[in-house]
Amino acid sequence: MSEDSPSRADRGGASRPGTGAAVTERLGALCELLRERGVPVGTGELLAAHRALEALPDPGDAWLARVALRSTLCSARGHLEAFEDAWRRWRCGADAELGGAGKPRDLDDANRSVPVPAVRSAARTRPGWSDAELLLDRDFASYDERDRAAALALLRRTVTRGPCRRTRGRRIDLRATMRAAWGTGGEPFELRRSGHRLEPRPLVLVADVSGSMAPHALMLLAYMQATVTGRRRVEAFAFATRLTRITNELRGRDPDAALRRADAVLRDARGGTRIGEAVAALNREYGRLVGRGSVVILLSDGWDRGDPELLGVELARLRRCAWGLIWLNPLAADPRWEPLTRGMVAASPHLDTILPGNSLRSLRALADLLNLGMSR
Repeated sequence: MSEDSPSRADRGGASRPGTGAAVTERLGALCELLRERGVPVGTGELLAAHRALEALPDPGDAWLARVALRSTLCSARGHLEAFEDAWRRWRCGADAELGGAGKPRDLDDANRSVPVPAVRSAARTRPGWSDAELLLDRDFASYDERDRAAALALLRRTVTRGPCRRTRGRRIDLRATMRAAWGTGGEPFELRRSGHRLEPRPLVLVADVSGSMAPHALMLLAYMQATVTGRRRVEAFAFATRLTRITNELRGRDPDAALRRADAVLRDARGGTRIGEAVAALNREYGRLVGRGSVVILLSDGWDRGDPELLGVELARLRRCAWGLIWLNPLAADPRWEPLTRGMVAASPHLDTILPGNSLRSLRALADLLNLGMSR
């Protein structure tokens, strides 16, 4: 019988009750053993392991769990031997811990069931038991430092998708041009070109960092930082009472350092809100950076102390040159919310859409819209 074949002993055994937190702790111990053996395992692999266990028909089945974890935690053939060694050490240690009173168990007995809590029963009693599921729907305002660190890895995957446009080819296609000329009496009125390609459409992110946005501003700035770093042709701005360009500050692979640089130049952060004046500055001072054909995303709760008429006028001007204008509002996550504040009433007629901007799932919805609805 091969090593990967499920033996009768391996497929037996009942799963033990527990919580999602215990699953995380024990899988974290396995990841630590793998890292000690030179296998690169991070937060992304840990979250993938959670999802793999959740998908099992019987999460207490040791053979199925071993195969699922090996497929998610090993990224190269050379990691398999290290995984098998770490798996054996992890199983022995976890079963000895669960056996009670320090009672030792031999390896054969430890191989009968998975020494982690019953994943599916935990999911039924605690919706969104895994870190990934919890983070997807959890409001940014409730994040702690651990949540932010885990969310950054997911953000980097989200921002790889974005709006694109098809460019005109540079070379004249003589054959296609002559074929088209048959319909015009042999006169080549239209030059056909070849080599059409897709390129990233310019993306402009404008974030509100006023006092009312403080619970969500840090994660939205982290999203902007990941976007500036992960895509080409991205410009980033922030405002409270005045607009500040922070594109250069957000560049770099270290998100914490980038956010510290951005915070250092945002003198008016956590102050009042003047959205209309910020959009006016964007139009007047940075029109060339925004350019025609950009997708502009405003990230704000819409609470505005400025002139709503000015906001309407400036958004209308911005809309005439932008390909798309999207408003991300954290308050829109509440199904009872309506755009009734002065700022939102003035802005709504000029927007393509309003989306919630309070969670990773809302940012995924934005990525889907940019990738599908704004790419042409």
